[in-house]
Amino acid sequence: MRQQKSILQNIDWLIVAIYLVFVAAGWLNIYAAVYNEEHKNIFDMTQNYGKQTIWICGAILLALVILVIDGKFYAAFSYPIYIFFIISLVAVILFGAVIKGSHSWFKIGSFAIQPAEFAKFATNMALAKYLSKLDIRMQNIKTKIVAAIIICIPVILILLQNETGTALVYTSFIFVLYREGLSGNFLLLGFVAAVLFVLALLVKKTILLGILTGIGLIFFFLVRKSRRNILIIVSGLAIACVIVFSVDYLYHHVLQEHQRTRIDVLLGKEIDLKGAGYNVNQSKIAIGSGGIFGKGYLQGTQTKYEFVPEQSTDFIFCTVGEEWGFFGSMIVIGLFMVLLARIIFVAERQRSQYSRIYGYGVASILFFHLMVNIGMTIGLAPVIGIPLPFFSYGGSSLWSFTILLFIFVKLDAYRLQILR
Repeated sequence: MRQQKSILQNIDWLIVAIYLVFVAAGWLNIYAAVYNEEHKNIFDMTQNYGKQTIWICGAILLALVILVIDGKFYAAFSYPIYIFFIISLVAVILFGAVIKGSHSWFKIGSFAIQPAEFAKFATNMALAKYLSKLDIRMQNIKTKIVAAIIICIPVILILLQNETGTALVYTSFIFVLYREGLSGNFLLLGFVAAVLFVLALLVKKTILLGILTGIGLIFFFLVRKSRRNILIIVSGLAIACVIVFSVDYLYHHVLQEHQRTRIDVLLGKEIDLKGAGYNVNQSKIAIGSGGIFGKGYLQGTQTKYEFVPEQSTDFIFCTVGEEWGFFGSMIVIGLFMVLLARIIFVAERQRSQYSRIYGYGVASILFFHLMVNIGMTIGLAPVIGIPLPFFSYGGSSLWSFTILLFIFVKLDAYRLQILR
């Protein structure tokens, strides 16, 4: 066994460097998003950017603590940590505060903590712990069921908190399961289900069912000599019909009114530039007005005059687009792509299966947040209220992403002490 001389030994400095760049850039953009002439001090604790200073200091402290802890700790205590945050999700439903319609916060003075954010890394740890057991094979039905239960328990509790957007993040674990041997048919099924959901909202059910039946008949005549393929076609057609008929219930009884309205606006069924579509419309104006190189730092007019609501949180990318322009936006997105690629590369070099699975979970969660958040700001995804990693204002999101990432950094640094 090799002994580590320092907590910084074997650290992947590229991941750490990108993290520090993102945190600094996020802080500066939060400052720009709420900047005004009356509050110029970036350390003003009455403003979001001042409070973010505290969250950043706390995040760096958390990162150092994570690096100090022995690498064996995380795998050993994955289940207790998961159970702790499941209990916290139950507790926040019973005793938490309601903020902006979401019953998912613990209030501590002027600060608020959201357990749902921290449950992401806890779920990732528990999933990695389970899938890394010696007798686990993704092809087994039991493995699929247990993995689904680990993921779905926090999802259900988060949905009860009125946090649909955060709950959707957990669908990103499908990529982890796929890497561990889940059939690609499940990914295809998920994609088809999403397409059918959208089509069911845009097309009359009778027409859509007629189209599905026609497609089914075509495939039937092509493969009618194979009973197995016929069974697959019939089963697929039945599942498709169930999805189509369940859309109404999901749309009207699971989604909230403001979420339905946002989806209608996104799909073009409703034009409401002064209501539900206001945020996205102003967001696109702000990003488009930045041009190639942007208006310059603190020079964004859409930002300065507060045309875009929630610009320091969910719509922080508007500030990047307006003040840094297309060029700056591509640098930010490019750095995210480098980070994701590096995480996957580092995950594949792990000696521990637990570390590899956990690394893929980190990449999946960050990828989902990146794609959906930026998609929201440019009108390609419904507004579901999830933050841009390391950029958006908020202690819960910054701390949870920091813990998520630095546990992986520590696991990677510890890999040389693990015998194959």
